[in-house]
Amino acid sequence: MDLGRILGLAALTLVLSPIAGPSMAEDLQKPLGVIELFTSQGCNSCPPADAVFADFAQEGDVVALAYHVNYWDYLGWQDTLGSVESTERQYDYMKSFGTRSVYTPQAVINGRAHVNGAVRSEVTAALDGMSSAGNGLKVGISVTRSGDSVVIETDSAKEAVGEAHVVLVYYDPVQPVVITRGENTGKTVNYWNAVKDIQTAGMWHGKSARFEMPVSDMAKKGSNCAVLLQSAGKDGAPGPILGAAVIDIPEARRAE
Repeated sequence: MDLGRILGLAALTLVLSPIAGPSMAEDLQKPLGVIELFTSQGCNSCPPADAVFADFAQEGDVVALAYHVNYWDYLGWQDTLGSVESTERQYDYMKSFGTRSVYTPQAVINGRAHVNGAVRSEVTAALDGMSSAGNGLKVGISVTRSGDSVVIETDSAKEAVGEAHVVLVYYDPVQPVVITRGENTGKTVNYWNAVKDIQTAGMWHGKSARFEMPVSDMAKKGSNCAVLLQSAGKDGAPGPILGAAVIDIPEARRAE
């Protein structure tokens, strides 16, 4: 579904520290990359992509993040998970890729390329191709707990990669949504890992670095958080994702 011009985050190292519960340590495998799906409850092409994305999210091989955009709300259904921030991130990717429009369902792989999110083979091929070409997640990231802080540590780059942002992406657990208007009227869709907040924690300059975030501040934003080490592209647009990790914050869950 193409909007046209309607509107003018070596391999990843995931450290399961005291932040993560035992079930995460048992279930999660070493991620292969980052999938960012741009989707909408108001887009009739999106449910198949949401289903493909749900498989990836449950398999645990990748960091899977779903950004619900709001530009299809005018069709009669306001996306209950949509946000301006998600839409802005997709438009920033549009600038990075040099395209003239945005569309749903769009899956961005490792911040490097985009494919139709409804076609699992295209997503898998992009992940495998990047890994084979050495364009996977190159910089190791570890996450540990130190008192009242979450400590994010990055390795040094093995090659010149320039500067990158340390981006924190907070997301919701799976939740069913009953859609009663618009193009998907009558459907109940289980939405996985819907992004609710995006925060830049600092800049990375290619060397090993340490970043500390207060647990209390992170807990206010949510219990599920992905750390993306994402190259700073032209004019601040998002570039290739060099590394990633997942954080579980139990304090946020207890406060709910």
